[in-house]
Amino acid sequence: MKEVYKRFRLGDMWALYLLDTDTQLCGLALLPDGYQEQLTMEGWWNIEPVVQMKLVGDSYPEGFISGHSMKNSATTYGLRFQGQETEEGNPFRIITTLEKDGVVAKHILEYPQGSSFMKMYTQVSQDREEPVMIEMVSSYNLCAFSGLSPELRMEDFVLHRMQSKWSMEGKLESTPFLDLQLEPAWLRIGANSIRFGEVGSMPVRRYFPWMIAEDTKYGYSIGIQLCHPASWQMEVYNKDDRISLSGGLADREFGHWMKRLGKGEVFETPVAVVTVAREDVDGISERLVSAQKVNLENVPQTEQELPVVFNEYCTTWGNPTEENMLKIIDILKGKGIRYCVIDAGWHVKNGADWSDIGDWIPNPDRFPKGLAYIASEIRKAGMIPGLWFEMEVAGGASEMFRNETELLHRDGYPLQACMRRFLDMRKPSVQKYLEERVIDQLEESGFGYLKVDYNDSIGIGCDGAESLGEGLRQNMAASQRFFRRIRERLPELVIENCSSGGHRLEPSMQALCSMASFSDAHEWKAIPVIAANVTRAILPAQSQIWAVLRKDDDEKRLYYSLCNTFLGRMCLSGDVYDLADWQWDIVEESIRFYKKCAPVIKNGRNYRQGPLLKSYHHLRGFQTVCRKGAEGTAMLVVVHTFEEAPEELEITLPEADGAVWRLPEKFCRKEITAELRGEKLRLCGMTEYDGAVILLERV
Repeated sequence: MKEVYKRFRLGDMWALYLLDTDTQLCGLALLPDGYQEQLTMEGWWNIEPVVQMKLVGDSYPEGFISGHSMKNSATTYGLRFQGQETEEGNPFRIITTLEKDGVVAKHILEYPQGSSFMKMYTQVSQDREEPVMIEMVSSYNLCAFSGLSPELRMEDFVLHRMQSKWSMEGKLESTPFLDLQLEPAWLRIGANSIRFGEVGSMPVRRYFPWMIAEDTKYGYSIGIQLCHPASWQMEVYNKDDRISLSGGLADREFGHWMKRLGKGEVFETPVAVVTVAREDVDGISERLVSAQKVNLENVPQTEQELPVVFNEYCTTWGNPTEENMLKIIDILKGKGIRYCVIDAGWHVKNGADWSDIGDWIPNPDRFPKGLAYIASEIRKAGMIPGLWFEMEVAGGASEMFRNETELLHRDGYPLQACMRRFLDMRKPSVQKYLEERVIDQLEESGFGYLKVDYNDSIGIGCDGAESLGEGLRQNMAASQRFFRRIRERLPELVIENCSSGGHRLEPSMQALCSMASFSDAHEWKAIPVIAANVTRAILPAQSQIWAVLRKDDDEKRLYYSLCNTFLGRMCLSGDVYDLADWQWDIVEESIRFYKKCAPVIKNGRNYRQGPLLKSYHHLRGFQTVCRKGAEGTAMLVVVHTFEEAPEELEITLPEADGAVWRLPEKFCRKEITAELRGEKLRLCGMTEYDGAVILLERV
């Protein structure tokens, strides 16, 4: 007999624990407020245990699915419900215990009081005399997604994912379940799974660890975001007309992962942030990203007002010198810029190929007076100096490249991707080396900003553990320990998370840093689209967006580029010492206006309007992002036009609720006019590839 064992109200969300009293299988379903009594227990579907797990030696699943999924193995269906306990407090915890032959899986659901999300993870332990080998374990497993009615209705479901590749991060993919062939066959004996994720140390390389499953008939969605810097997976699974959603570490089949667990040992999976609501994609995304707001409480004081960044990379293209940095400093002085960052190339011995990364010795020809001198000059000009490192790797011309005992190996050979080898971050000697070469150098030279780049992936994993995937997991956990050590040593240091642009835009990395590079799309016209995309996964207050200024830029191009940065953190670069006075007037105007808009950028919610943009090389129409401030008294409207843009734009102000707004200030070309008409904002005079930012205040 199947029944609802317990219901928990978590804000406007409900967690329903389901129990099969005959088999003692305990599962978990999520529903938004208002639907908690409507879950039907009819139909073909079975209750899936709240933890999915597979032990080596146990039978693989049925349904012609081995090799495509490890869900619902003999291990999973052997996990019997042992009990459930709750812990009051903030967060409120629900701990569900399952057990199979001495192996105990505890699923933990945490609800931060007053929030719009919950967190889930699993703890596995065992008391057998002999070790067990785990080859799959989930952080979350949600069953009965389609359980609001007993009939087959696969046409009602849509899977939303965020695709990612270099300089094209965060493109939304929305696919009906029917197009994913998740509809069952005539006889319900086959299973199907859409298992996707990332393998390697760039967790945002093909997909973000993010998904939304939407029920269009009942108008609600479940959103999930994993917090993990290495290989991960998510699954949408169907065998019996009732969809289940699961994910966590990439398993043995997908991510070459196995974990040996001895008697008394405990293994904990990565955290998954989960929400459910009657919201659209952007509304669900906002709820997921709200879990990262705590990050803003843990950054240095200088970050509180979202100060402007200058990074010289697109000025020197990897060739910074004492001479050009002094020239840059003189130009930037007094212009309202807070951080001045020296990017890659300060260490290069010969040429600009960065092949000596790993030694981290300043080039005396480029910086004859040393980096401390340049850092001091930056501070004299009223700015905080920053320095670039790619500290987890070694280039072919470095001494560290040949120090094989300190490097990761695979199959006994140093693990190499093109010109890079990877440091074994698990080794205390490596941690000590980096403390001396990175942290000590930052401290002794007086830098207050660190840009951490990461430009290749370890791939399936490395030696030194019971599986390649576990070696990778351990190494990336050790990398994160070094990030924490940096913060411990230099608590006021601002840290930027970069990985060929945006390949590390996941919550566990964002929690360790002040901000992240949104992309490497330095000068592409698609920047505003990418910048808006990534705010579905990270906070705008932590998303650093480039505006690369060129001496040949006309007025329209300058406004277009600078308006991009109002979708996150303003980062300037380019031909700063070749700009004309009229060009600098526009740049300085943008900086002043950005500072007025910063409170809304820091605390607000995005609403996007405009046509679906498929080709980034042939953008058509327009994009509008309205960001309503948390207090409801201000609204930022960021508008970009593309090819075939309409002559007039009428923007509906979201959640206006009859409010009366006024338009105190805007940043755009003088030919562009803005007019409020009730709950509509009308813009005229914009042409293709134009930009405008309007700040509205509630009367």
